[in-house]
Amino acid sequence: MAKLVSKDDIQAAARRIAGRVHRTPLFTSRSLSERFGAPVYLKAECFQKAGSFKARGAFNTALSLSPEELNRGLLTYSSGNHGQAVAYVAKVLGVQAVIVMPEDAPASKRAACQEYGARIELAGFTSDDRRARAHEIRDELGLTIIEPFHDARVIAGQGTLAQELLEDVPELHTIVAPIGGGGLIAGTLAAARPQCRVIGVEPELSKSMHHSLAAGKPSFFKPGPTIADGLKPTQPGDLNFQHAKELQLESILVTEEEIRRALRFLFERARVVAEPSGAAATAAVLSGKVTALGPTAIVISGGNVDAGRYGDILKS
Repeated sequence: MAKLVSKDDIQAAARRIAGRVHRTPLFTSRSLSERFGAPVYLKAECFQKAGSFKARGAFNTALSLSPEELNRGLLTYSSGNHGQAVAYVAKVLGVQAVIVMPEDAPASKRAACQEYGARIELAGFTSDDRRARAHEIRDELGLTIIEPFHDARVIAGQGTLAQELLEDVPELHTIVAPIGGGGLIAGTLAAARPQCRVIGVEPELSKSMHHSLAAGKPSFFKPGPTIADGLKPTQPGDLNFQHAKELQLESILVTEEEIRRALRFLFERARVVAEPSGAAATAAVLSGKVTALGPTAIVISGGNVDAGRYGDILKS
């Protein structure tokens, strides 16, 4: 069994990426705190470099590579945010990047990767399709893959978010964060447990971690249609699942309508533009599915959403 990411690993990642990423804003929400019955803080990763928390793990991994590995160029497979982060990192570090995205990737996320200078390859509709194509390209071109979530360096980078939260709010009791492949939630668990309760949130229609925890092992789950396009893996990474199981993750599911309501709430009451995936944790708190036991932080994981689609969701 692999070694879990440690707090020392996360502190090293924080030093490595310092000056490369933002220390993102932390807002209080009076209206949400009153509804919830305890202080609520919003960690706004929608203001992060490349628009999401993914820049943390991408930078930590890239800066951990040997010069030879880095100079080969970077390659990843992603529904959007991780791809944007790797494309941005490659541009900053002056190397080429190839991003394998699904055929139905949002146009805004594809355009952002291209604006950073990356080459886009489209492959199928699932993470398995993207992974297979990425490995073909690696074998063809010799590029260095930065995995989206199942890599200790990625997990340690994502864990710097929770480290910031605990530095800013030492009395924090609970962190609520969305789960896609599990990099963010694994890093959050590694940074916060046992000091802090950690709750992971997935859409009811795309619940690979929830399904895997119930099965006791990483298990396949075919995602259904969800507006949270960044939370659609078919299976969590082995190392990510190991963190969730051993560090006692609490798992909550939210509906599509609850995500829509959370998007509207963040826009109207907090003046924050989140993408649907980024609003999932807010949805869990807003819908009353999280019990108030003390000061609670909600991770708004990203804000990369097409303006037209965002407007349509708010009106629906």
